[in-house]
Amino acid sequence: MNGAAPVGVGPWEGELPSGPQWDPELLEAGDTRNVVDAYRYWNHEAIVADLDTRRHPFHVAIENWQHDLNIGSVVRTANAFLAAEVHIIGRRRWNRRGAMVTDRYQHVRHHPTVEDFVAWAGAEGLAVIGIDNFPDSVPLETFDLPERCVLVFGQEGPGLTPEIHAAAQATLSIAQFGSTRSINASAAAAIAMHGWIRRHVFDQRV
Repeated sequence: MNGAAPVGVGPWEGELPSGPQWDPELLEAGDTRNVVDAYRYWNHEAIVADLDTRRHPFHVAIENWQHDLNIGSVVRTANAFLAAEVHIIGRRRWNRRGAMVTDRYQHVRHHPTVEDFVAWAGAEGLAVIGIDNFPDSVPLETFDLPERCVLVFGQEGPGLTPEIHAAAQATLSIAQFGSTRSINASAAAAIAMHGWIRRHVFDQRV
């Protein structure tokens, strides 16, 4: 049985390119990082700087009171959809495994308390939008997400805290049709982020 196909690209062939974005070591040895082809052989700082010119104005936040294991996956998805920042509310430490190194390219900010986070969002003029199944939640599918907002997710199990629920401009639920009463927090985050992309990048109005 053959092994897995090699990931990335080998050493640069031909005349070496010039410019501050190119990494001499990667050009010589090859680039096996988890980056799109347009960033092959670029150094880390150049990639982040280029992403910063194109980031979308929505943010993502997740509460982390019990060391939630979904945070790495949320960071990876936020990077894929080019969120402005990911915010960790509660415990500073989180499992980076699921991020697949994308946290190196995605801005991540820590807020020790809900109060700190809400004050920051208010100062930035961002609407706080909770994602959870509450009696007063409205369907994500029919809600017109603000362009400048922060989508907030609770940790697996307990969901959003009452403090975030009270601070949210709106709380949205995701339509489900099976037997389970909830879906994984990282899956919910991906659905909500893609909802923002459909509305504000592709102008698919609800």
